[in-house]
Amino acid sequence: MVAAGVLLLVLGAAWVALVRWLPSDEVLALRAGAELQSRLGVPVRIGTLRWTLLPVPAVVLEDLATGQPEPISMKKLTIYPSLTDLIDGRLKVERAEVETATLPQLSLSGLNKAGQTASLGSTATPLTRLVFRDVTWISRFGRPLVFDGEVDFDPNWRPRDVQLLRPAVEPLTRLTLSRQGQEDRWTTRIDLGGGTANGEVQLETRSNGRLRLTGTLEPQGVEVSSALAAFDRRSMVSGKASGNTGLSATGDTIGELAQSLHTRTSFSMGKGTQLKIDVDKAIRSFGKERAGQTAMDAITGQLDTQNTVRGMVVNLSDIRATSGVFSASGKAKIAGRQVEGEFAVDLVDGIVGVPLLISGPLNKVVISVPRSAIAGAVLGTAVLPGVGTAIGARVGAALGQIFSPGTSTSPAPTPKKP
Repeated sequence: MVAAGVLLLVLGAAWVALVRWLPSDEVLALRAGAELQSRLGVPVRIGTLRWTLLPVPAVVLEDLATGQPEPISMKKLTIYPSLTDLIDGRLKVERAEVETATLPQLSLSGLNKAGQTASLGSTATPLTRLVFRDVTWISRFGRPLVFDGEVDFDPNWRPRDVQLLRPAVEPLTRLTLSRQGQEDRWTTRIDLGGGTANGEVQLETRSNGRLRLTGTLEPQGVEVSSALAAFDRRSMVSGKASGNTGLSATGDTIGELAQSLHTRTSFSMGKGTQLKIDVDKAIRSFGKERAGQTAMDAITGQLDTQNTVRGMVVNLSDIRATSGVFSASGKAKIAGRQVEGEFAVDLVDGIVGVPLLISGPLNKVVISVPRSAIAGAVLGTAVLPGVGTAIGARVGAALGQIFSPGTSTSPAPTPKKP
């Protein structure tokens, strides 16, 4: 009993000394805000900060926000440091939890480079586990997307297991990464559009410290319109696609890897539907009438995406589509929410090689079919009957270049009324 009493007195004295030694919540909040501002290069406001030692050490920060036109904000951030490391004078975070945050992409780019992201080559002790719920990513064009996720880290900021989820989205939209042993190689599993895109990614650290990310994925049975809808985007085509994807990126940090990410996908799609355009109607009305849909038997092509500091650039090439109404081939480019494309279309009743020009903003695409191109395409079938659509398509493509020369990004001219 005497020993227990002495121990109780010692613990009590230690507790009183610790409480007196630690600064108040208000002082800690000011210090934390000043430290964040120093690291991030922008003002940071912390509404409240409180700490506890029992039942486990924890620091809770609420109502964080950066002083930017579109602030980065967190409703609540809870940090659980390691008690043994604290006793030894070191800070190691066992777990961090983020609840309800907003991350505008444009605001992230305004932070100091050192504060934007950790370097994968860093020897700093990482946090062990990060959990986040209701985190809203806002794209540079103002599109909000909500994510939940969990990340377990190995030393040197190597993720051991990662799960990223779009909550309340059907069908299931989820990315899962699992590290293979101690290698910088991860098994990748993606659930998207009712299908999968599984594969592998690997990270290489070069002699100069620069990072290179490479990988391969195999999309299988991904319903295109559903996959885009999961990220609040509308598709012009519905149908299940499969193929092969290669990806690559280089940079000194995680952020630079993300900004330079390039993907190349060779894809094929069986039966599907063109959701926005009645191709036959569009051609016969010289682009004036297009409302409706077009059933398709097959689509093949290549899709390239390139992340840049100004957003993603998408290139579609070697596109070939067939249906009971038409066959077509062509290419298109999407950048800055603007589309430019040119297709050579062959109709089943003998009009071949008709240039179908697409241009303008994604929410108001302009479609034009030059009248003289129709005349040229018809003449081609009359002069060369029975040769097939290949020669007619080439004639039409050439005519299309005449009416839309070079790589001009200006909208195609509207045909004059007869």
